Amino acid sequence: MNGTYDLAIIGGGINGCGIARDAAGRGLSVYLCEQADLASGTSSAATKLIHGGLRYLEYYEFRLVREALMEREVLWRIAPHIIWPLRFVLPYHKRLRPAWLLRLGLFLYDHLGGRKLLPASRAIDLGKDAAGAPLKPGQYRLGFEYSDCWVEDARLVVLNARDAAEHGATIRTRTKLIAAEREAAVWRLTAQDRHRGGATETISARILVNAAGPWVGQVLSVTQGRNAPAHVRLVQGSHIVVRRLYEHDRCYMFQNADDRIIFVIPFEGDFTLIGTTDSDYVGDPAQARATEADIAYLCAAASEYFAASITPADVVWTYSGVRPLYDDGASEAQAATRDYVLDLDVGGAPLLSIFGGKITTYRRLAQHALEKLEPHLPATARARRSWSGEAPLPGGDFPVRGFEALVAGLARDYPWLEPAQCRRLARAYGTRARAILGDAAGTQELGRNFGGGLTEAEVHHLMRCEWAEEAADIVWRRSKLGLRLSPEQIAALDTFMAERRGRFAAG
Repeated sequence: MNGTYDLAIIGGGINGCGIARDAAGRGLSVYLCEQADLASGTSSAATKLIHGGLRYLEYYEFRLVREALMEREVLWRIAPHIIWPLRFVLPYHKRLRPAWLLRLGLFLYDHLGGRKLLPASRAIDLGKDAAGAPLKPGQYRLGFEYSDCWVEDARLVVLNARDAAEHGATIRTRTKLIAAEREAAVWRLTAQDRHRGGATETISARILVNAAGPWVGQVLSVTQGRNAPAHVRLVQGSHIVVRRLYEHDRCYMFQNADDRIIFVIPFEGDFTLIGTTDSDYVGDPAQARATEADIAYLCAAASEYFAASITPADVVWTYSGVRPLYDDGASEAQAATRDYVLDLDVGGAPLLSIFGGKITTYRRLAQHALEKLEPHLPATARARRSWSGEAPLPGGDFPVRGFEALVAGLARDYPWLEPAQCRRLARAYGTRARAILGDAAGTQELGRNFGGGLTEAEVHHLMRCEWAEEAADIVWRRSKLGLRLSPEQIAALDTFMAERRGRFAAG
């Protein structure tokens, strides 16, 4: 695009892409650059829940919890392919929080957020309910069951970017901000392509949004030309994945003696996800890894409840991310606020820096960001203030309870698809799965199979429409097929994509 953008956004995580979508949908011209792949940082390293945050009630975060609870069903409606309901079982542990406190918390959880579609909480007898079967016999008799939702977190980011692009936004991945200067009423920004020869581009923008997540302080330093203090507390959260621990489809929320909680969640059919940890982090956020201590902690915490012990030898995959929380002075990492803070600097062309936030509230954060910037926006952008909660994300244009009908339709029209592949494509792409399958009359027409049902046609789609450039973008972010592909298969995919990079540049 020639000329000056209304908005330039630094950071391709959920907050940056959410703001890009909302702004572009209001008719604003938007430029977004991300130094790596979309969702390559914090936004793909979450526990993957759309939830109110039951434990945040203990810290009196009522505004945050209410907003998050209200967003659960909004997000489910606009993305029912990548978001769906879950039921969580919270066993009563007689040495920890009293039963009356759990009941009170769940009563508030049911009524704070305008719940309409999700079922209410209830008490259950773990001695009789199937949810008690995997637990230590006789130790946990009373339990509570409540609702939240699951999200394919990295896909949520990519679909927001895709929708922003379809509304006219310019999305640049593998492109790092290297210089920023205020020139009268605009920002002059220089960004460097980190993947395709190191070329630079310079653009102008009336407003700059710093949505760099854990790198928010580094971006502030670039914009101010010096080391700039940032009120951000980096907190590392690690997760482990083990083989499937039980047969039913419910999740668990376990309390621990150190006042933390962990979640245990069915994952990708054959696996179980356990997380998360909370510990302060120092260093490059891109280098965050689950430590031996993190793994041992999660294994021990889960083994406190399950009849079968879980050991580090059972772990098949780990991931770890760094949450950029607003530094509110909390003494412990798990007590630091998950609420977001929007800091607006209007000493010239506006600069909005974003601290904190949860994936559940990203859409409301985007709305609040644009509301804060409203005096600096064109008048025409104020007409569509609340559009983002009504329009479906790409592929989500079907009813919230219509997923099985979507799968059945694909199975009918493509009877040669394996049932597991049919369901995976429906989950990943919703109604847009047909853009990959097209008029194919058999698997051979989808091209090479890289394993796990990943075909050449799907890879081309991800490169052309979803900014995928390397194998890791596909097998660990846009899917979790890395759990099923061998290192040799992933290497072959990487080679294939390198040979085609440039032919399928997303736009």
